[in-house]
Amino acid sequence: MAEARGRPEILFPLFAELEGLDGIGPKTAKNYKGLGIETPKDLLLTLPVGGINRTRRATINGADLPATLTVEVVVGPHRKPALKGRPYRVHVADAETSFDLVFFHARGDYLDRLLPTGARRVISGKVELFDGIAQMVHPDHVVPPAEAESIPAFEPVYPLTSGVTQKGIVKAVASALPRAPYLGEWIDLPLLKSKKWPAWPEALEAAHHPESERDFSRAHPARERLAYDELLAHQVTLGLARAKVRRAKGFVSKGDGALAAKVLESLPYSPTGAQTRAIAEITADMGAETRMNRLLQGDVGAGKTLVALMAMLNAVEAGGQAVMMAPTSILAAQHLAGLKPLTDAAGVVIEMLTGRDKGGERRAKLKALKAGDISILVGTHAVFQDDVAFADLRLAVVDEQHRFGVRERVRLGSKGQGADVLVMTATPIPRTLSLATYGDMDISVLDEKPPGRKPIATALVSSGRMGEVVQHLADAVAEGRQAYWVCPLVEESEAVDMTAAEDRFKALRASLGEGVVGLVHGQMPPAEKDAAMADFIAGRTRVLVATTVIEVGVDVPNASIMVIEQAENFGLAQLHQLRGRVGRGQAASTCLLMYRAPLGETAARRLQVLRETEDGFRIAEEDLAIRGAGDLIGTAQSGLPRFRVADLESQTGLMEIAQRDARALLAHDPDLMGARGQSVRVLLWLMEQEKAIRLISVG
Repeated sequence: MAEARGRPEILFPLFAELEGLDGIGPKTAKNYKGLGIETPKDLLLTLPVGGINRTRRATINGADLPATLTVEVVVGPHRKPALKGRPYRVHVADAETSFDLVFFHARGDYLDRLLPTGARRVISGKVELFDGIAQMVHPDHVVPPAEAESIPAFEPVYPLTSGVTQKGIVKAVASALPRAPYLGEWIDLPLLKSKKWPAWPEALEAAHHPESERDFSRAHPARERLAYDELLAHQVTLGLARAKVRRAKGFVSKGDGALAAKVLESLPYSPTGAQTRAIAEITADMGAETRMNRLLQGDVGAGKTLVALMAMLNAVEAGGQAVMMAPTSILAAQHLAGLKPLTDAAGVVIEMLTGRDKGGERRAKLKALKAGDISILVGTHAVFQDDVAFADLRLAVVDEQHRFGVRERVRLGSKGQGADVLVMTATPIPRTLSLATYGDMDISVLDEKPPGRKPIATALVSSGRMGEVVQHLADAVAEGRQAYWVCPLVEESEAVDMTAAEDRFKALRASLGEGVVGLVHGQMPPAEKDAAMADFIAGRTRVLVATTVIEVGVDVPNASIMVIEQAENFGLAQLHQLRGRVGRGQAASTCLLMYRAPLGETAARRLQVLRETEDGFRIAEEDLAIRGAGDLIGTAQSGLPRFRVADLESQTGLMEIAQRDARALLAHDPDLMGARGQSVRVLLWLMEQEKAIRLISVG
């Protein structure tokens, strides 16, 4: 079978060189790369972004100018420019009125041939008024009446790049369309019928030949179908990756709930409904024979740590061990401090391992871990080192997904062959993006706040009022309160961020006094950073000046003021994370968003949303609407797919259907060997999902 060795033969014409298409030579082919177009397939999936109505009319009279118009004219006299650089004019008359065609840098002999005086021509182009007189500058089309049919009544407009013209792309698309044969049907037939979607070649044909503005809607059957093809290929790829994880045998970890019950008894509150639901989902996964691969997603302060602890205790009750990974040693120490009173209540041994552990102390911990004397280990990347061995690792909890790649998740899993994996993220992810990015994982969502979390008052303050803010801070410090001061984000440059932070630190120290203000930024040696954080956590410093290194997980209940300088430069999700650092103690908390006036429209909308709500999921949806998907989680680091037709912001529903469809298909035909499965294989090759193809071939 040709496909086992590589791309199926039926797709060869779609993946050939662009130079085989009309009007594309080696030089133009290079220009097309500016649009990300390297093959006829790429060209066919680059759809028009708009259209121009070129319906014929008798006269330009009565038209609302400026407008693109198509009329038949009689060519009148040519007025050649007297001076170099002046325009060349050709006077023409339609059925009711006369006007000028204007050309710059034109050759008279060429225009004499194109527009001979006395001849009839059909012309189409933009007509505008210049000093009260109508003119058409550089008509788009000039043809004899016999060839008027060559001007489309509705002409598609494509995205362009340097060296690629509208006429060129239209010509190339026309010669590429015959290369798109019927490839079998990979869409579920009842779905295809209910949506009234055309077959793949017809969908391409319709999308490239729009007949009106309505044809550009994402809901148009041809466009919707082409979007669904991309989403389906993507979800099948994620589904195959998920199936591979699930095929991996896991441990059956079924606890008796005794340790968990002791912890719950020691708590001054009851878990929320969302926490109880997440715990049940995780426990069920851990009790199954396949490996768990679950994402626990919850807003700042939604109580993820308690859920993770219950999962870890389930592993311990079942006779195994658990590990919790944090991205920094500060966060690991915080997790330990938060968990230890609870594990003590249950009589469970918990320890911490970071890169700071050296010599005899480290050896003793490793020995206890290997012997099974440590039930729960909290640590950083240090737990990846080769000499770290567990007696029976059942569960790995990874905090803050985006700081760990998939590679680390795999390495962690290999510490305990078949260990269940629970990933925690405090970044609420809009439904579409979680489907696109974590579609290979099962997802538990914490969408309730535990009782007792106080609302945070959020205010916008112009940077012109800096003096008032510093005074407010001085008063708060005098009352024994603590504050964060987050410095501007400067052009993604850590060196410049550092300078801004150091300058602000010096200014605040001068106002508030020596020993009151601490400083942390990304360029500091880890030991210095830890010392500055430790001083703030212990209350030795009252104000912590920081770059965004404090965005994730830092927990200082006494800190009740958050000042964010130049808040307009931050993304919504990031501002929400930063604000979530306060409001953790008994004191009423405030977040001051300082901005430089005047605020742009988008920045104003962002800051307004933050003022109106503390719901991280609503904020994430707004962020997606404002910034777009790629920007939201940084496409490069997120592995977010780049689609040519599908749109993650507006086609959530379609993505959900694709996920359900892909999962149902793979449950029924895991190796894609059935009739529809074979067509889906062609789709995977068409959409260049090599990862999926490797998974089936090794599967």
